[in-house]
Amino acid sequence: MLIALDPDSAVPPFEQVRAQIAELARTGAAPVGTKLPTVRGLAEQLGLAANTVAKAYRELEAAGVVQTRGRHGTVVASSGDASRGAAARAAAAYAARVHGLGIPAAEARAVAEAALRSAYGED
Repeated sequence: MLIALDPDSAVPPFEQVRAQIAELARTGAAPVGTKLPTVRGLAEQLGLAANTVAKAYRELEAAGVVQTRGRHGTVVASSGDASRGAAARAAAAYAARVHGLGIPAAEARAVAEAALRSAYGED
């Protein structure tokens, strides 16, 4: 699994790791069941602290992209439905929150779109 960090990027290293693994899983370059390097192994390979890689793995697991199987390691999960379900729940929570704050739908959409552009580096 090839992961490369850009030391000049404004994106934190843990996010670069998380995004690259998520993209590998999404595109099938890392198919379901692909075993990821250990946290320590990947940290050493990339010259990062183990906690940095562990944070990326935790976020990937929370999103359903990977599964940790104890002593059997961390593998790419069959996460399509789980990830989309988590996204739908997050969107519903956002909609309920902004509606409760009295923010008009058009303004709420603009805020969400700006946040997505920022998260995806499109600004």
